[in-house]
Amino acid sequence: MADSKLRAENRNLRAPPPDGEGKGRRAPSGKSRRGWPRRLLIWAATAAVWGLVAIGGLVAWFSLDLPDIEASLAAFRRPTVTVLAADGSVMATMGDLYDEAVALTDLPPMLPRAVIATEDRRFYDHFGIDLLGLLRATFANLRAGRIVQGGSTITQQVAKNLFLTSERTLKRKVQEVLVALWLERRFSKDQILVIYLNRVYLGSGAYGVSAAARRYFDRPVGRLGIYESAMLAGLLKAPSRYNPHNDPQLADHRTRQVLENMVDAGVLTAAQAQAAPGSAGAERFRAPTTVAPYFVDWVIDQVPDFAGAGDRDLTVVTTLQPEVQRAAEHHVHALLDGPGRGLNISQGAVIVLSTDGAVRALVGGADHAKSQFNRVVQARRQPGSAFKPLLFLTALEAGLTPQTIVDDAPIDIRGWRPANFDGRYEGQVTLSHALTRSLNTAAVRVAQRIGPERVIATARRLGITGKLPNDLGIALGTGEVSLVELTAAYVPFANGGMGVWPYAIAEIRDGNDTVLYRRSGSGPGRVVAAERVAAMNDMLSGVVREGTGRGAALDRPSAGKTGTSQDFRDAWFIGYTADLVAGVWLGNDDGDLMKNVTGGGAPARLWAAIMTDAHRGLPVRPLPSYAPPPLVVQAPDQPSPPAAAGGVEEKGFWESLMDKLTGRR
Repeated sequence: MADSKLRAENRNLRAPPPDGEGKGRRAPSGKSRRGWPRRLLIWAATAAVWGLVAIGGLVAWFSLDLPDIEASLAAFRRPTVTVLAADGSVMATMGDLYDEAVALTDLPPMLPRAVIATEDRRFYDHFGIDLLGLLRATFANLRAGRIVQGGSTITQQVAKNLFLTSERTLKRKVQEVLVALWLERRFSKDQILVIYLNRVYLGSGAYGVSAAARRYFDRPVGRLGIYESAMLAGLLKAPSRYNPHNDPQLADHRTRQVLENMVDAGVLTAAQAQAAPGSAGAERFRAPTTVAPYFVDWVIDQVPDFAGAGDRDLTVVTTLQPEVQRAAEHHVHALLDGPGRGLNISQGAVIVLSTDGAVRALVGGADHAKSQFNRVVQARRQPGSAFKPLLFLTALEAGLTPQTIVDDAPIDIRGWRPANFDGRYEGQVTLSHALTRSLNTAAVRVAQRIGPERVIATARRLGITGKLPNDLGIALGTGEVSLVELTAAYVPFANGGMGVWPYAIAEIRDGNDTVLYRRSGSGPGRVVAAERVAAMNDMLSGVVREGTGRGAALDRPSAGKTGTSQDFRDAWFIGYTADLVAGVWLGNDDGDLMKNVTGGGAPARLWAAIMTDAHRGLPVRPLPSYAPPPLVVQAPDQPSPPAAAGGVEEKGFWESLMDKLTGRR
């Protein structure tokens, strides 16, 4: 009965309305009114599902080339190369510097507070992405019309610096967010902060606050004061720009901004911030310790050739003698900052070699901070008459002697009319006198007699690799050479005729003190006969004693040659003693003319000043000379000597004597 009643009620619900009600329109049913919210929910849910699918697809796509995050947490660095002078003193430390990881409890309390106050004040409140900070930065940037604030959190910086590249693309930014969220889930806030402080780059090759404390302040990070802590925090924004080694004033200004941030964040009082700079003392940071920077650059470039590429820390023992280097730098700067200004000399270069080719000092320019171009090694300039010793050596090897007569008079070679520097001519002169007085027309006639090809061959044998003119202009030094090569070409005159290859590295060791390379001595061997060396030393000594190089005279036997290129663009002096060989070049990088500067002027005086200091404490020694072996005359009644090895009999007495008298071999 109940069922009959329920069915009747259902029929009544479905019955049409009475006549006249709703005529002309259809009344909406309850089912229709309730259907629209349901449809909206279904559509919204469907859109949400597809949206999630799309987002998931994008996330998956952006995640395809994400690095192995776990593996990236392991520290990676470039090897550190420590460069030592010949006496074992540290000249420079190059490469990345890491230190042992430190915990928050090992740090001075103000260091993490300075970092948070400056980089991410809501660090402990957000989930890796600071939405409020992002909105605030966006508003500030829009109001300023440029980027004045960043919205990246410390977690995002860890994600970017440790795992991603620095490229500014949408893909990289999305990846940064994904990694930041992973970090927040994987680590605690303190752990993320520790990772950041131990791995962040702080300039000058230092990674992490501990390494930076050693590099800038030469002390453990736990001993840093408020000012030093604020300086490290300030470096995070731009490690190179605010580097105290590069710009101490700008670094100090940035540090004071960080101190103000700390006051605003409530971690310092105004009085503490004001007193912080004074507490750092006069020496707020350790100045760079690089000695002989041009030399160090040259050495670092050569290390892979000797030790190969790799990730090992290396110690490189060089040939440089600090006392000679200091003398060279002092005298170069004194010249350029003093009389050189009035003579329009803006650049100078010096190299000092031992007689086996070891580099004892190298000054590659006026100011390494302004220009790293090494004018000893990289520059090629016209040497002028400083090239003439190679011409005259070739003449001796071609059969001429220092007493050979050559004409010093005007000359015309198909319209080319070389002239002497002073416009005067001396007529018939000896070869020795022509070199002493640096007579150009006599030198050209010598080149005519022996041929430029022979001169080029001599230059190659002595180590000159640059392009040389195959014409008579070679007699006047119109080819371009480097200072290191031309100076090395003079070394055989100082050591008795042995060629050298200039070298700067004596030994290379790895971090375990294993020797990877040790120079054992090498070179091209004998390149000049001993008797030719003696003749050249006699002639080049005359240059210093009474010729164009009188300004280079020392209190010991020495020799050398001046050189001046056309219109006073380059001025040279290359000279030597029995212990050291040194080359000097003065000029301007752009080829601007100096004011009547010749090789016998400022370069010769600079050479003499450097060599005087470099020889302090060394005994006086003569230059190599040559004495022919004594002629041994065998008495007729003595028996003949035994036959030589191999069964070849010795020559007879008179035949041997004639060979010696005529020079036959």
